[in-house]
Amino acid sequence: MHQSPIAVIGVSALFPGSTDAGGFWRDILAGRDLTSEVPKTHWLIEDYYDPNPAAPDKTYCKRGAFIDPIAFDPMEFGVPPSIMPATDTAQLLALIVAQKVLDDVGDSFRAIDRDRVSVILGVTSGQELLGSMVSRLQRPIWLKALRESGIVESEAQAICERISKNYVPWQESSFPGLLGNVVAGRIANRFDLHGTNCVTDAACASALSALSVGMNELAVGQSDLVITGGVDTMNDILMYMCFSKTPALSPTGDCRPFSSTADGTLLGEGIAMLALRRLEDAERDHNRIYAVIRGLGSSSDGRSKSVYAPLPEGQARSLRRAYAQAGYGPETVELMEGHGTATKAGDLAEFTALKEVFGEASQPSPSRPWCALGSVKTNIGHTQSAPASM
Repeated sequence: MHQSPIAVIGVSALFPGSTDAGGFWRDILAGRDLTSEVPKTHWLIEDYYDPNPAAPDKTYCKRGAFIDPIAFDPMEFGVPPSIMPATDTAQLLALIVAQKVLDDVGDSFRAIDRDRVSVILGVTSGQELLGSMVSRLQRPIWLKALRESGIVESEAQAICERISKNYVPWQESSFPGLLGNVVAGRIANRFDLHGTNCVTDAACASALSALSVGMNELAVGQSDLVITGGVDTMNDILMYMCFSKTPALSPTGDCRPFSSTADGTLLGEGIAMLALRRLEDAERDHNRIYAVIRGLGSSSDGRSKSVYAPLPEGQARSLRRAYAQAGYGPETVELMEGHGTATKAGDLAEFTALKEVFGEASQPSPSRPWCALGSVKTNIGHTQSAPASM
């Protein structure tokens, strides 16, 4: 069964080194390395870094790729300044990127019934603000340790009060401000969009799963325009710790996808959004069409030795499904943007799946390979739920 062709009529992006899709593309073409040491705005290297991977509560990696500081005018986006501290960064930056993708669509957006405009984004469920709010609730543990250390009650309470002041206080806006699903909800609210608004969390495939849901909305006629993509600005110490203890980060601080010297990934952050319409509608209304999506395949590995270890068979299955939907085969492909995490297990599984599926296609001349393979993770790190290659 072939997928109904879907047109991309708007694009916007915010990644390390750039604030729009054009700048991001120029960075990639120039081969810029946009990784750096973790900035003090995220966490302090002297507090959490230890080159020993076994060191408790420490990360052995201190590099990544980070969005430059962005000016945000709360009044422009209808966000009361008083709730800014209780609103996650992802929600605020997503408003900027959503505005840009709608501006890129232009007059075509204003001509579409807003009852039929949806926002479906890939967003991990836990947001950075969540860590701060949970930390405030650890006061009984601090107090217990102080009491056991012989600190008098009045001084123990005063110490806890000073610690609490390092965290954002709870307020009415804290609950929506820390939720991943409100990233999409806030966009729908601000721009008065009445279609579906939701987020998908499929880890590194979150943006692609959101794309899949959005394409289906268009295919079955539930929406006439879908804003989709992925959002991930969570490079706090918790995320570094999660990747360090797996372990999946590069101890040398260099992400080298599909290389014989690859030793792990680097974390990145970013936001990418697309505006989608049915191809027939986009052509009828003379929309600017950046690209046409003709197939998207997905699969699960099913039962395996580990819940997080990728299987080549599962990835090959999704590739075959994508080409079956598209109506053409891998023999037509000249460039494959891979997941390319630069981890041994991940790269091996992906390369094995690609070799199997592409090997089934007609073979090229031995002197001229017909498909290049790469990953922009070497430029901007692993942006997790916001794949730059989407």
